[in-house]
Parts: sequence; structure tokens; C-alpha cells
Amino acid sequence: METAVKKRRPFGFYVCALGFTFERLAFYTVKYLLAIWIATKAANGGLGLTDVQGAAMSASFVAWTYITPMFGGYIADHWLSPRICVAAGMILMGIGYLCTWQAHSMGLVWAMIVLVSVGTGLFKGNLSGVNGLLFHDQDELNSAFSIQYSFVNIGSFIGTTFLAITATTGLGGLKLSFNTVFLVCAIFLFIDAAWFIFNGRALGDAGKKPFKHDQREFVAKEKKEAEVSKPLTSGDWKRIIAVVLVTLFSAVFWMVWYMAYMPAYYYFGYGDGASFLNHANWYIGSFQIPTSWFDSINALVCIILGPALAVLWAKMAKRPKGDMSMFKKTALGTMLVGVSYIVMVIADVVRGEGQASIFWLALVCLLMSVGEMVFSPLGNSFISKIAPAKVLGLLLGFWPIAVFIAQQVYPKVYAWLKTIEFTKGYGGLAIVVIALGLILWIFSGKLDKLEEAE
Repeated sequence: METAVKKRRPFGFYVCALGFTFERLAFYTVKYLLAIWIATKAANGGLGLTDVQGAAMSASFVAWTYITPMFGGYIADHWLSPRICVAAGMILMGIGYLCTWQAHSMGLVWAMIVLVSVGTGLFKGNLSGVNGLLFHDQDELNSAFSIQYSFVNIGSFIGTTFLAITATTGLGGLKLSFNTVFLVCAIFLFIDAAWFIFNGRALGDAGKKPFKHDQREFVAKEKKEAEVSKPLTSGDWKRIIAVVLVTLFSAVFWMVWYMAYMPAYYYFGYGDGASFLNHANWYIGSFQIPTSWFDSINALVCIILGPALAVLWAKMAKRPKGDMSMFKKTALGTMLVGVSYIVMVIADVVRGEGQASIFWLALVCLLMSVGEMVFSPLGNSFISKIAPAKVLGLLLGFWPIAVFIAQQVYPKVYAWLKTIEFTKGYGGLAIVVIALGLILWIFSGKLDKLEEAE
């Protein structure tokens, strides 16, 4: 009986988890549509700009949402109720998407990016924090966050598979303008806020006061005050270096990972704007596959692989030599995304003067997604285990900066690659990325000693 009760999650967990589903549904829909909408001719409902501008705006949209949660978390730690922060964040994001509903120039697009970034800062980490406070057992907490990760990807999958295509190819005869879909995204955020606010009773006291008032301790807080007050030792500095190195390599991974979407959209993709070169056949029989389904494959693979890899890592951890190290997992993920670029190059060579099969792009996305799942979900766990208590919060905040760096860099690399023949540019980049992954793998044994330093 006790076991059955222990495994039963409180309704408040689903309140928080579905909060992520609604928010990610809107976020990934907008991420995809920004890149397409900006580079689509004005006559077809777009802004009529270039694919380089579309890539840059989509990157800025993602980038700033990975920086602001550091500040939103600090506010919820010290000043405001996390629950107020979450609700306010949802409403701000909804107002932001309303700006794109009315946008016919870049001014309101930038207003949307600012509002959604601030809203995400108040929402993202704090909703996870509130959810975590609903659990008192560490095993239950780990399981809950694994399930929450699935709720996140379910939102992404629904957004890119169904909602986004209503603005491009249409869905079952339903064809909406880009601006109208942005309005639908706003409505989802307002529904999200209502869902969270009106189900507040299910959360009990969790998140009513700033996080610093909560005395429960989990993985990131299991450090004694005496340890926090100690000066950093040489072993501490080595572990800090280990975290920084993994983060920098993950920045390389994310730069190439996010940029892979651009040739999928513009070089191999199709559309009514001049920026779309249509070098792939997106038809299976008479059915035209929406380009947004390139994003959908990623979400679907993450949903499937999450539980499978969790079992795999648990089994590997029981081996005499233990689990694969974080450095090796990062190296493997980096090499896999490099191989995905090789597949793109092969697809371009095989097509000749014609169009490549859509299955080449499906393989590209599969490799990218497996590469992501091999190491990315483990970042916070890795840092929590080895970071010195004194700088734990700082290093946890440093991890998402990898995505911010990647978003700032890849549009420039993408613009440069457009000046080079596709096979040479993307093939050369693939070789560099795979080589970096191999170097990290080869030196992983020595690097592992950094995280083991005392």
C-alpha cells in the first residue's frame, strides 16, 4: 500500500507539467514560423525579407529566452512568490505573441522577442522549482522531472506537427494566415495562465513564498553552510574547469544543431518566397509533408528516447567500470550532429540536378535528435554532482549560456556558408565538428580526472 501511494503523483504535478506543454506548443510553433514567415513574400503573407534575416530573428528569439531565466530565478529566490512569477510570465508571453499577431514589420517582432524573453525568464525555471517542491523523496523527484521532460516535448510535437502547418500547407482544409497562428499561440498562453492560476489550490503551499524561505533540500541544495563558506580548493577549480569545458563543447554542438534547421527550411525546403530553393521532394505519393515536421521528428525522438536512454544509462552505471562519462557523451553527441551534416552533403550530391528524397532529411533529424538526447538532458545533473557548493548556482546558470552563444554565432556562420558551394561548406564544417568530437573522446580519460578531483 505504501509503495502504491508513493508512486502516485499529486495533481499539482500535472498542473505544472501541462503548463510546460501549452507554453512549449506556442514557443516551438513561433520558432519555426518566424524563420519561414520573415523569408516569405509579402504577397503570400510574409515580411518579404531574406532567409539570412529569418534565421537571425529566429535565433534571437531562442537566444534571449535562455538568458532571462537566470534573472527570473533570482527574483523568485529572493523577492517574489514563484507562483506569481510563473503566472506573470505566461501573461507576458501571451501579450508578446499578440504583438506578432499585429506585426507587419520588424518593430513588433522585436517587441514580441522582448516580452516573450522576459516572460520566459519569470516562467521557465520557476515552474520547475514549484513542481519540485511538491515532492519530498529524491527518487520521486528524479522520476517526476523525467516525465515533465516528456510533457515539454509533447507540446513541441503538437505545435510543429499540427498548429504550425495551418499557416503553411494547411491542415485538413484549414488554412490560416501567419498572423492568425500567432494569435492562436497567444490564446494558448492565456489559457495556460488561467489553468495555472485556477488550479493553485492543487499546489498547496509550494511556491507561495520566495524559494529562499523553503527549507527542503534536493540535489542542488544538499551542501552544508560550512562547506559553502570555505575558499575554493585546487580540486574545486579543476571541477569548475570540467563544467566550463563541457559547456563550451555543448555550445559547439548547439551552434551546429540549430543551424541544421536552416538548410532544411531554405535549401531543401519549399515555399512561396525566393529564399526557398526546393532541393528536396517533400511528397510521399500525393501528400506534401510540411517542413515543420522536420521539427516534429526531433520532439518525437526525444519523447521516445527519454525513457529508453534513462534505462540504458542505469544499466551502464551498474557495470564495473560504471556509466559512460559526461565528456564521452558530449563527444558522442557532437560527432552525431557532425555526421548529420555529412548526410545532408550526401543528399545534395545524390540529387544531382534534381531533388533529394525526403528520407535523407528524416535521417538528418534523427541523428541530430539522438545526439541531443545522449548528453543534453544530463547537464544539470552533471553540474549538481560535481560543482563546488560555493558556485553551484553560478555554474547551473552558465550551462544554458551555451545555447545563447550558439544562437549568436550560427546565423553568421550560416550567412558565410551561403557564399560557398553547399557540399564544400557543409562538408568542411562536418569534418571540423566530427574532429572536435573525436578529440574530446580521445582526451576524455584525462578530462574525467578533473571532475574526480578532491
